[in-house]
Amino acid sequence: MNIVNGFIKAKGPRIVNGHGEELLLRGVGFGNWLLPEGYMWRFPGQGDRPRRIEQMIRDLIGEEKARDFWKAYYDRYITEADIQRIAAEGFNSVRIPMNSRFLYDGDTERYDEDHLVLLDRVIGWCEAHRVYAILDLHGAPGGQTGTNIDDSPNDKPELFIDADNRRRTIEIWRMLAGRYKDKWIVAGYDLLNEPLPEWFSAYNSLLMPLYNDIIRAIREVDDKHMIILEGVHWATDWSIFEEKPDDNLMLQFHKYWNSPDTESIQKFLDKRTEWDVPIYMGEGGENNIEWYTGAFRLYEDHDISWNFWTWKKLDTTNSPCSVRMPEGWETLIGYLEGGAKPETADAEQILGEYLANLSLDRCVYLPEIVHSLLFRPPVRIPAIFYGYKGQGISYHVEAFVERELGFRDSDGTDIRFTSGNRKLTNFQHMRGEDWAEDEWMHVYVRPHEWLAYEVNHTSHHGEGHLVSLRVCGMGDEQSKVEISINDGISVILPVTGDSWHTIRTADPHPLLQGNNRIVIKALEQPLAMEWIRIGK
Repeated sequence: MNIVNGFIKAKGPRIVNGHGEELLLRGVGFGNWLLPEGYMWRFPGQGDRPRRIEQMIRDLIGEEKARDFWKAYYDRYITEADIQRIAAEGFNSVRIPMNSRFLYDGDTERYDEDHLVLLDRVIGWCEAHRVYAILDLHGAPGGQTGTNIDDSPNDKPELFIDADNRRRTIEIWRMLAGRYKDKWIVAGYDLLNEPLPEWFSAYNSLLMPLYNDIIRAIREVDDKHMIILEGVHWATDWSIFEEKPDDNLMLQFHKYWNSPDTESIQKFLDKRTEWDVPIYMGEGGENNIEWYTGAFRLYEDHDISWNFWTWKKLDTTNSPCSVRMPEGWETLIGYLEGGAKPETADAEQILGEYLANLSLDRCVYLPEIVHSLLFRPPVRIPAIFYGYKGQGISYHVEAFVERELGFRDSDGTDIRFTSGNRKLTNFQHMRGEDWAEDEWMHVYVRPHEWLAYEVNHTSHHGEGHLVSLRVCGMGDEQSKVEISINDGISVILPVTGDSWHTIRTADPHPLLQGNNRIVIKALEQPLAMEWIRIGK
């Protein structure tokens, strides 16, 4: 039976589907589609939000052609082919960020039926391909963050300043709940994205009353769908959550750039226990493959549903789909920065090429990103990202190591920095500080200590895969490392010398369909390990 089946709901700290089966949401976000974000267009601050991008396009090609541009943009950015690929890769959900201005018909309070039909269409594709859809109000009327990410007009959180914006937000959710109350493929309602950064914390006390009013409006028309609430300050501050406002509820946090370890999310785990509700990492990404393999393993090992940000953007190396940059794109950037205005015909050509390049079949597809999120071979995992299930399950240490690295300190394993001639980019985000370009992280493993890594295999045929390790001996005597797969096949390999080198199994080893556990154990001598790779 397909796990994507029927209305999902919270049952204690877990999510269950319509048949009562437990599931984790594993998904991707559709950032930049119904709320364009300038950084995903490679635009400077002058084009950092929808209203500024829209103004630029009107200036370049005129009002009528601008309307045609946006109709084509919405039609092409996400199509059924995208949903089909997402499902085929093994994701079971998508998060759909919406701008309130997208929902309205111009400056009126009438809803734009053509845009709502477009939303109906993507939800229909999700149902056809068995992918749950989460509706996310990413840009509320007036803006809930006072920044570019919600299309704030005046860089203030005017949702909390103007009572009319509050009323309209409540009405939007009443409308959406009434429209989709019988759609089981809609997983839940994400009421507000990342409300109130800390510099607007004076308004924090207004958020839970607003959440309560939205929930009441939704429950007047829809008692089936799960409510999803985000904390303040980019969804990372849950101090506002004092009394549980609904029985069918999930709490959401976001995680970017900082250490992917249990200590960094402990406050969210504690709230899950306190409220007995499921929790959701609703946005995380914008980093590199190495960080992804650690962060998303962290969520899996702690039974946290997750959503990757984002599925598609322009000229990228860290999302699954990279939109090819049109020729002449730099002239649009120059214009935004105060340079010469392109000729109308040239602007039409550039924007037309951009629209053509949005289609999935025109994008550069980066399967290695998907492999890192789903731990699917071929995949390379930094040694520091062994599992997060604790001593005796994900690792074993003979003696606890006390240190203040600020990363996995509570595990007692010996993680170190080493000087060398290369680096793993963006790992400075994990430490929260800058560090030299010739440093990288490794794990020091003493005799009889071991680390466990998990990978998922989707084939029924048990194809063989090689296991490779980047290792270094710690002295003159030869070290040995034991590699065991699923507590069965074991291979012992020598680790020669005290310089970094790569060793690998001589023969491919079959993997089971589903989850596979690979344990790396030091034998007679200590060794250091930088990464493990599983692949053909």
